[in-house]
Amino acid sequence: MKTVKKTLIVVDMQNDFIDMALGTKEAVAIVPKVKAKIQEYAQNGDEIIFTRDTHFENYLDTTEGKHLPVPHCIKDTKGWEIADGLYVEGSKIIDKPNFGWPHWDEETLESVELIGLCTDICVVSNALIIKATFPDAQVKVDSACCAGVTPESHEAALKTMQMCQVEVV
Repeated sequence: MKTVKKTLIVVDMQNDFIDMALGTKEAVAIVPKVKAKIQEYAQNGDEIIFTRDTHFENYLDTTEGKHLPVPHCIKDTKGWEIADGLYVEGSKIIDKPNFGWPHWDEETLESVELIGLCTDICVVSNALIIKATFPDAQVKVDSACCAGVTPESHEAALKTMQMCQVEVV
């Protein structure tokens, strides 16, 4: 019997989204659950990929910056860094310049679980890209390890993902 490769994708668990420029109390609240989930995958020897929202000094001049005029996740700043205590040695880091990483096809994804921030922007974007790229892969999102810009937009994103055959647990 073939062993299915399991991958945890930790989306944008960066300081700016937790308790700095765009932080929320909901983001702060999920950190212990996210840490436990990462440790579970690490102990099982499964693949862990972190994405990092990555912008530059010209952020306010970009299309995203014009729609969300709050500088955040500027490369090499404290806000851009993955929150302390989450990164596991040997994990892959993908610096993505926008909501969804368009190069998931460069990975081999069979069973994927996504967690992180923000449910309604980057988590949903990456989940849908992965599901479209790997239609036969098991793609799931742990809702307890995600937080949205608001609780309402978090719930709306979860419903959207369910409609697109992403399993929400």
